[in-house]
Amino acid sequence: MRSSGGAGMRLSIVVPALDEERRLPGSLEAILAFLEPRPHWRPAEILVVDDGSTDATATVADQLRPGTGIELRTLRHRRNRGKGAAVRTGFAASSGARVLLTDADLAAPIEGLEILAAAGADQVAIASRAIDRRMISSRQPAYRDLMGRTFNFVVQCLLLPGIRDTQCGFKLLPGDLARALAACQRLDGFAYDVELLVLARRWGYQVREVAVPWRHVEASRVQPVRHSAQMLRDVLRVAWWRARGRLAAEAPMLGAGTRGSSNAG
Repeated sequence: MRSSGGAGMRLSIVVPALDEERRLPGSLEAILAFLEPRPHWRPAEILVVDDGSTDATATVADQLRPGTGIELRTLRHRRNRGKGAAVRTGFAASSGARVLLTDADLAAPIEGLEILAAAGADQVAIASRAIDRRMISSRQPAYRDLMGRTFNFVVQCLLLPGIRDTQCGFKLLPGDLARALAACQRLDGFAYDVELLVLARRWGYQVREVAVPWRHVEASRVQPVRHSAQMLRDVLRVAWWRARGRLAAEAPMLGAGTRGSSNAG
C-alpha cells in the first residue's frame, strides 16, 4: 500500500479487479491524472479490490505512486468470491463522503465522474448506456446487447421499474449509503447492482440514470451464458426476498443527511 492521503476523504473510488495486471496500471494512471488537478475531489482514496486474482493484479496496483492528497490501497480476497463480494469489501473499507464504483477497464471514462456528480450529492447516480446511445463509441456484440436488454426487461418488470440500465459498472453513491449497503447486501455475483439499487430505493434514495460516454472493451470477465443464468437466478432471489420481507427495511449506519423520494430520473 502506498499512501499520501489523510482523514476526511471527499471521494473513495472502488475498483473491483480480477486478473487485471495488464489493464489496471493504465486505468489507475488515468484515475490519478484525473484527480491530481482537481482539488475539489481531494483528499481521495482509490481502493483496488483484488478478487482472488491468479496474476500480479495486486502487485501492479501496489507499485503505483499517487500524488499529494491521494491514497491508494489494495484489498485482497484469498479466493475468487465474485464481483458483488468485491464491491462489498471496497464499500466497507471506504471512508469518502462520496463513493464511486468503476470497472477496472474504465469502459466509462473517469471524466464521467463530473457528469454523475451533477445529479446531486444525496442521490445515487448511475451511468446508463440506454439514455443516449450516441454516447457509445464502441458497441457490444449484438448478442450481448440483446441479452442485456432482455435482462433489463425482466429487472424492470420484477424489481426496478423505470431503470433502463442497472448493469453499467460506473455508479456514484453517498458514502454512508455505500457503507450501509456493504453491511446488508448478500449477492456475490454480477446481479449485485440490482440488489444495490433495490435497497437504495427501499431506503428512500433517488436513483438517477445519467448518460455518460461508454465504450465496449474486449476481454470482459463476463461469460454471457453462464453469468446470465446466474444473474437471472439472483434477480429472482431478490424478488423473493422482497416478497417475503427479507430485505432490510432501514439502512444501518447512516449519518445525518437528506434523502429524496424514489425516482428513476
